[in-house]
Amino acid sequence: MKYILNKKYWAPIALLGMMVFSMLFTSCDNNDSEGGSMTITRVFLEDINSSVPDREVSFARLGQLLRIEGSGFTGLKKVYINGYSTYFNVVFVTNNSMLVSISADTPVSDADPSVRNTIRFVNDSHEVTFSFEIRAGKPAISSISNTMPNPGETIIVSGSGLTEVSKVVFPGNIEVKSGITSDEDGEFFTVTVPNGVSDNGGSLFVQTSNGGVYSPAYFNCKRGIILDFDGRGQHSFWGNPPAEGMILGTDLESASIGTGNLSHGKYVPHRPARLTSIAAATGRATEVWTGGTGVDNWRAQFTPFIPTTTPLDKVAFQFDIYVPDAWKDSGYLKICTINNFNAGTWSGGVYNYIPWLVDGKSVAFQTTGWTTVTIPLNKFYQWSKEAATFETVLAYREAATYQNFGIWFENADVKMKDVLGTESTVEFPSKATSVKVYTDNWRIVPLDTPVYNDFN
Repeated sequence: MKYILNKKYWAPIALLGMMVFSMLFTSCDNNDSEGGSMTITRVFLEDINSSVPDREVSFARLGQLLRIEGSGFTGLKKVYINGYSTYFNVVFVTNNSMLVSISADTPVSDADPSVRNTIRFVNDSHEVTFSFEIRAGKPAISSISNTMPNPGETIIVSGSGLTEVSKVVFPGNIEVKSGITSDEDGEFFTVTVPNGVSDNGGSLFVQTSNGGVYSPAYFNCKRGIILDFDGRGQHSFWGNPPAEGMILGTDLESASIGTGNLSHGKYVPHRPARLTSIAAATGRATEVWTGGTGVDNWRAQFTPFIPTTTPLDKVAFQFDIYVPDAWKDSGYLKICTINNFNAGTWSGGVYNYIPWLVDGKSVAFQTTGWTTVTIPLNKFYQWSKEAATFETVLAYREAATYQNFGIWFENADVKMKDVLGTESTVEFPSKATSVKVYTDNWRIVPLDTPVYNDFN
């Protein structure tokens, strides 16, 4: 049987073979250098998945493989990276080169300042220290507390590896380098939002001690607004007042509310002031809708910046929410991509937002100010079990008789079998509620995230 080696493996195999051959050949010729003085001249990153598999570098991350060049390595006994004694295989040590992998246990931000960003070689009689930047794993951004804040407000950016943040660049290339507070463990940082952020939206770029990172491209995406109750989008309602279940224009509120992140102009109370409470087992208790057929044109509005071929896990519905008092046990927001559903629906182009339901338990949900909720479109039940693109959603809406997008407050029983899509006897019977829930700035946003390359 004849085997043919795929060309994509030639380069890394040839590289490894040359390195091993060179080390074995050299190791037989340098025993007389054992225990002598040492020098470190250059450090290379070994990455067979890169277009440059053997790249000279001035920094590396935990878990990465290094090739170190110098002299006098024969007889090497210890390698310390950031003061951490690091294992190396003597088979891959020659007098002029060696391989070592940076252990995941290597301290980074918590390393002793005297040894941070150093590699130290030790033999029986000599040692040498080389300045070299050690970074933790690549930073990542998982969420932003408010993606459409007012200028001058503080936001919390959460994720991992977000240590010692030195710069944040907002859409419109607006840089902030001061007033940034970083968590020691790199799980979040806070920053004040500057003036002049682009209304087209985009990603935040964040510079940390672990390198750069981008957020998803959903920050301040005002061109994605469906309805903000202040002129973007059309708030639609019908029926004769008081039309108890329909949120009318007169039900909207505009008093400045929230702490930290404040309201923007008008917003919708999902229990308007004229209703003291919402009774148990009330399906479409209150409902809010956009203009719909002949008014909403998602294809024209969104496809200039969200291609129709975009997978639905890369497109989301976002909105800002404020819940000043504890919300638990009963009530949820039903988010509808068209106006064609009944109360109690757990299928079709809808998503039931139940923030108080956490891991099958009722946990009080409350916000101190306005926060952003992001729901990828593949979480909507119609598209949750199959791969689909943004075109699927556009066509779904365009085929509907009533193309209104809306949110209604539903105070129905919550059954875990509906939530999970599997058999369960757990349920949360509805109760009368007087909870205050406000939303604003309904929008469709992209979730694509630019990739930061350490070696641009």
